[in-house]
Amino acid sequence: MHGWMGKMAVADLSTGRCSYRELDEDTLGAYLGGRGLGMKLLAERPPADPLSPENPLIFCTGPLTGTGLPAASRFSLTTRSPLTGTAFDANSGGTWGVRLKRCGIDALFIRGRAPEPVYLVLRSDGLRIEPADNLWGSGVNETTRRLLEMEGGKASVACIGRAGESGSLLAAVMNDKSRTCARGGVGAVMGAKNLKAIVAGGDEPVEVADSSRLAYVKTEAERWLKANPVTAAGLPQFGTAVLVNLLNELGSFPAYNFRASRFAGADLISGESLTERFLVKRKACYGCPIACGRLTRTEAGEGGGPEYESIWALGALCGISDLEVIIRANHLCNDLGLDTISAGSTVACAMELTDIGALTGGPRFGEGAALLGLLQDMASGRGLGEQLARGSWRFASALGAGPYAMQVKGLELPGYDPRGLQGQALAFATSNRGGCHLRAYMVAPEILGIPKLVDRFSTSDKPGLVIYNQNLNAAVDSLLLCRFVQFALSDEYFARMLEAATGATYSARDLHRIGERIWNLERLYNLEAGIDPASDTLPQRLLYEPVPEGPAKGHVARISEMLPSYYRARGWDAGGIPTRRKLSQLELG
Repeated sequence: MHGWMGKMAVADLSTGRCSYRELDEDTLGAYLGGRGLGMKLLAERPPADPLSPENPLIFCTGPLTGTGLPAASRFSLTTRSPLTGTAFDANSGGTWGVRLKRCGIDALFIRGRAPEPVYLVLRSDGLRIEPADNLWGSGVNETTRRLLEMEGGKASVACIGRAGESGSLLAAVMNDKSRTCARGGVGAVMGAKNLKAIVAGGDEPVEVADSSRLAYVKTEAERWLKANPVTAAGLPQFGTAVLVNLLNELGSFPAYNFRASRFAGADLISGESLTERFLVKRKACYGCPIACGRLTRTEAGEGGGPEYESIWALGALCGISDLEVIIRANHLCNDLGLDTISAGSTVACAMELTDIGALTGGPRFGEGAALLGLLQDMASGRGLGEQLARGSWRFASALGAGPYAMQVKGLELPGYDPRGLQGQALAFATSNRGGCHLRAYMVAPEILGIPKLVDRFSTSDKPGLVIYNQNLNAAVDSLLLCRFVQFALSDEYFARMLEAATGATYSARDLHRIGERIWNLERLYNLEAGIDPASDTLPQRLLYEPVPEGPAKGHVARISEMLPSYYRARGWDAGGIPTRRKLSQLELG
């Protein structure tokens, strides 16, 4: 087998048994790897309580992982989210995914619950379970350092921090210290299994079908990445935070819990300011020529990030324009293992509830010290932080103020005001995992003009474009390429990469078909898990409160104009249920 390793490792933490299972070529060909393979494996069993031993954690690589192609170092984690109740996948870069695949596997399937804290070690010669009592309670940085000292060799560590141990529904799984499978509370699932960390240190080569063809495609891909202004200049020079000033100027940079769509202090927290004041050096994932990552330093210490979303959520959304505080908060979230988007959004919700009198003695907008303290409390499960650790929807609903939680299906929205981006509004509402910008990433055509600029305020053209991007992105998430390579490369390039790596025949159309299959399987799982299609919507503020000022002034998110057409174009019924005909076409039975 080429591209794929053809094998899955299985760790049963309840029994302490480890085993291996063959993965057949038909399954790999139909779902590729990453998000698709993880979803196929998750859907083979009924949805379980997310924090129960029966809910699996499934780490998957893709057929391009470790092949040397640009930005092909990622892995994905699939499970049922304790925050949203939906099928959930999160993916991450760094080096851990390559180390995992070089253990000779395409997937690591973890089930059960260990009676005491443990960690896993994967090498080319096998999988073992080790006690982790002495690591429990340690932060991500300390855990990583100690495990690399204990296990030695060329290895990489994925682990949880205090947030995952305490069961925070905002807990992330961190790898390589500052890379993260952040969203949906996946770290809480790992913590519920008493699993502190996974050390991956394989050295098996990844065999490809046509090395000369792959080298040619790689050269061409790198040429296009160097020619694209976003991947060649914007991201390398300023990181993802290059978007701060752009989104703010266009009136789509949410502030003060989405009460505003512009922030007066945006320039103070921009990628330009970050580069000028705090940047130590650029960082790249394994084999990536873009190097959009940042290593930053403040008086409090040094660490990875922050990315655009972290700067926004811990900054403008909370009314904070002190970049040093934001960086400290980001470094703290990395070590605690907290999702910066959901953590910042939940704190911002608490700040607004304090403002309107629904919360007594809570934090107020602009209070950086309060933010830093609450992050510690959210990870440790103490005081007000214990309530915030359940996410904005549960927190606000408990106070009778559910509409003030800026979320979809329980997942906090990222940093793009959908009132000024109608395609992104539809993408948020229909995302299978909740409020996620990456499922369709309509920011590319509506803001960046990639592959071409579309009218961001129009609605009639958006259902088809959203579906196109959702299907393609599902396939790319299964190949496990970074989303940013899509700024410069077309779907035809991804098909050529896959053919050269695996030796199988694929077209761009095949990738879209596979993506559509994955999207529908996720939808079916969510329906079985009790996720009501009526949740394909946005918070009331975004539907009924027009943007108060700026370029998007007077606009709301017009979901009702787009959703019926979206369902029809998907081949679903008027209630958002996939039809038997559509499932038959996709071979989903």
